[in-house]
Amino acid sequence: MSKQILIVGVDEVGRGPLAGDVVTAAVILDDNNPIEGLADSKKLTEKRRNQLEDVIKEKALAWSLGRADPKEIDELNILQATLLAMKRAVEGLSIAPSHALVDGNQAPNLACPVTTIIKGDQSEPAIAAASILAKVARDREMQAMEELYPGYGFAQHKGYPTKQHQQALMELGPTIIHRRSFKPVQLALK
Repeated sequence: MSKQILIVGVDEVGRGPLAGDVVTAAVILDDNNPIEGLADSKKLTEKRRNQLEDVIKEKALAWSLGRADPKEIDELNILQATLLAMKRAVEGLSIAPSHALVDGNQAPNLACPVTTIIKGDQSEPAIAAASILAKVARDREMQAMEELYPGYGFAQHKGYPTKQHQQALMELGPTIIHRRSFKPVQLALK
């Protein structure tokens, strides 16, 4: 009997925001239990992402989230922090994958072979599933930050550098969840 090849899809959410963690997900789908409607998380409504999150967690062979916090992002840079978060997500899986498909053109250092795929969340179901889990988790965290840090609008912009967010930064100053290495945050520190 041949050993089943376990493909893990890996994606990230939150490289561009000025605040919050970069969140990654790793998902090993079950070929015998396909999930309808998987797509790039950015192309789905929030309601649809939330519905698919439950289905993915129920039907996947394994899934895991990884993250890097703002301090790590500032110390390592956003790319290295993202790769670290991806490594954490894959290492957090309950079963070891045979091969990783990673969205983008940069490969994290993993114990299995890695193939990078630009726009992989549009062509690979496992990467799409990972993008959905990562986005739902990060969006929820940023909505929770709205209560901890009122006035910044985290529930609306999720930490991205919108005009509203940058104005709040200048008026209120950075919070502990802001990334000090990002230019708009540096400007607010002066």
